[in-house]
Parts: sequence; C-alpha cells; structure tokens
Amino acid sequence: MRNESSVELTAVDGHREVVFAEDNFEPAHITGRPVPPPDGGKDAWLFLIACFMFEATIWGFPYTFGIFQEHYSSNPLFAGSKNIAVIGTCGMGIMYLDAPFVFASLQKWPRLRRPAVVIGIVIMATALVLSSFSQNVTHLILTQGILYAIGGSIAYSPTILFVNEWFIKKRGMAFGFMWAGTGVAGVVLPLVLQALLARYGFRTTLRIWAIALSILTLPLSTFVKPRVPLTQAQPRQHSSGPLFDLRFMLSPSFIVLQACNILESLGYFMPAIYLPTYASEGLGVGGVRAALTVIAVNIASVFGCIVMGGMIDRWHVTTCILVSTVGATVGVFVLWGLATNLGVLYIFCVVYGLFAGSFSSTWTGIIKDVQRKHHEADSGIVFGFLAFGRGVGNVVSGPLSEALVRGKPWIGEGGMAYGTGYGPLITFTGVSALLGGLSFLVRRVGWLW
Repeated sequence: MRNESSVELTAVDGHREVVFAEDNFEPAHITGRPVPPPDGGKDAWLFLIACFMFEATIWGFPYTFGIFQEHYSSNPLFAGSKNIAVIGTCGMGIMYLDAPFVFASLQKWPRLRRPAVVIGIVIMATALVLSSFSQNVTHLILTQGILYAIGGSIAYSPTILFVNEWFIKKRGMAFGFMWAGTGVAGVVLPLVLQALLARYGFRTTLRIWAIALSILTLPLSTFVKPRVPLTQAQPRQHSSGPLFDLRFMLSPSFIVLQACNILESLGYFMPAIYLPTYASEGLGVGGVRAALTVIAVNIASVFGCIVMGGMIDRWHVTTCILVSTVGATVGVFVLWGLATNLGVLYIFCVVYGLFAGSFSSTWTGIIKDVQRKHHEADSGIVFGFLAFGRGVGNVVSGPLSEALVRGKPWIGEGGMAYGTGYGPLITFTGVSALLGGLSFLVRRVGWLW
C-alpha cells in the first residue's frame, strides 16, 4: 500500500478485507464480507459489460453527429447557419476538456461517484429532450452540445475510476474492451439514427434516443460500483500538502507522451468527418456505400482497441504506440493517398480503424509509466489530462480541416487521391499520425526513459 493519496484501495487477508479509502481518508475498518476478486469473476465481468454499454451510448451519440449535421443543414429551421458544426464540437470536445475537473472532484469526494452515474444519465436525457424543442442552432448548442456533454462527463468518469479497482493485472484488456464500445456504437447508431431522422424528424428522434439512453444505462448503473465500498471511512488527519500530486505533469516523459497524444489527435478525427464526402466527390460514390467508409473504420477500431489493450499489459507503452503509429501512417499515405477506387478506400478504412482507432487504448500504458516514476500520481487525474489533450486536438481539428479543404487545393497538381482536392487533408492526417509516435524515438535514443 502507498502511504499517501494511494489509488490502491484494499489489502486482502483471506476473505476479509481492510478498506483503505482514497485521497482524503485513512484505513478505517474491516468489512468481514467476501471480496469480489479482481481481473475476473461474475461481478468483474458484469461491471465491464456495463462500462462497455456506457461507452457505447455516452460517446457513441456525439461520434455520430455527422448524421445530425446533414439533417440540420437541410432543415429550414437551421439551414444556412454557420454554427451547426459547433453543436458536435461542444458535444464531444467538452467531454474531453472538462475531464480533469470532473475527475478531480470525484477523487476529492469519492462518495459522489455512484450517485454521479445516475445524475449524469438524467442530465443527458434531459438535454436530449430539451434539444428536441429547439427553434434555432443556439438552442441546439446549449442542449445537444454543452448540457449533454456535461451530463456525459459526470456519468462516464466514475467508470474509469472503478476500472482501476476491478482490473489490475488485466487493466489494459479491460480498457480496450470498454473503449471498443464506441466502435460498436459507430456501426449501429448511424444506421439507426439515419432511419429515425428520415422517418420522424429530429424532434422525435432526439426524444426516442433520450428514452433509449435511459433504458440502456440506468439498469446497468447498478453494476457500475467500486469493488470495495467506501463505508465508515475516517478523514485523514493531516492539513498540509496538496490534495493531488501534479508533479508528474512536469516529468519530461509525460510532456513528450502528452505532446504526442495532442499531435495524433489533431489529425485523428479528420477521416471520420470527410471520408463519406471524399467517397462521394472524389470517387463518385454516394449513399450507403459512402457511409460504409465510416462504419468500416468503427468496426475495425473495435478489434484494434481490444488487441491494443492486451498488448499494453505485455509491452512498453512506447512500443505499443509505435505499432499504432506505423499502421496509421502507412495506411494514410499509401492506402488513402492512392485510393482511386472504392475497394482500396475500404481497405484503408479497415487499416485506419485497427491502428489509429486503438491509439487511445495506449493511455493505460501511459498511466502505468507515470505511476512507476511518480508513485503519488493519481490514475484518474492522469487520465483526465490525457483526455484534455485529446480534446484540444478534437476542437482544433474542426476548423483546421475546413481550412485544409477550402477551395479544393492541389486539384490537378497531385497524383491519385492527392489531386482530388483532399491532398492537404490526407497529408496532414498522415503527418499527425507520424508525429504521434515520436515518443518511441525519444525513448530509443535514451533521452528521457
């Protein structure tokens, strides 16, 4: 056990367990009840399945905003507005950017974690219902964008904190399985939401999804719980020292890993935004066949996240990042760059989903590396700052991608896909993926590790 701000909660002796509360608490009592084992067993798997569903529903919805963007752009109420894309940026970006603050709050007041799950779900459902009454884009930004993201952060953050209790030796696998939920949602939700929007319009669709979200998550919130309840814990008897140890942020290795995280995320989101448009404009293929490009990326990312999660449990994090980097970079420059027919483009989508889609699964390894050097670093806080870095890339990538394709540059000047008007976008995505793997080079030459 660590003496201060430990992220480890328990010390087990047979079937009795001494409870060590986190952050502001000292060891308090012995529960006397059987302790669910970590890394397996019915309770651990029920918890992980619940987390998978939370990932799929909470993050899956903003990831499919492109469906709503197309619908809003053709709706007389919102047509002509230049801020429709801001709805999606807020819906996903805020969930990334507010992560450090939400995690810090839940670490300071650990008893709020389980109630936060239900409170967050209620806020998200309320946001969706309110957005169904919107009369302009500003209303949608405030509800479907900002309010939904706040609720999503509150409901989702406890799952990350609890995973660290339920899975220890197989933590990378657990996170990979959990994060695969977004990929599954990215396959199913676009088809479902597209059908609902076409038949019922956005108002009824948002209300239906509010009900579906509640049905899919509220019953499962029973399983989103700590492995060891924080009961009767006594406050820690000290008044000096910071609540959280943030010295890890000044560590050269973390600075490099975070910089690579941001650089990779700058280009990561661009293919999902523009692949259908490229298929339509660059290859003359529309409809379902164009939409299948994003679905292929999402299907592949499911397997990529699971495999990467297992790799993180065995290999050094920079080695895993290198695997993701090489696959993504080669995929972008070679396969997308040379994609002059739909078959090659689909192959690129699969490769990109497998390698680039698994990059965030390396965060478990980054957290492990940070805590190996800074024993007092809290895993939730480290995760929050990594999410913040990805949020920076997410927010910046929107206007940046628009600038890269504005005026369709390089038409007739480049070969293959580079001469379709999407050359600068393809090139930037590839360079961004390449820069995301610089941490391996830094470690290889022995500068920091």
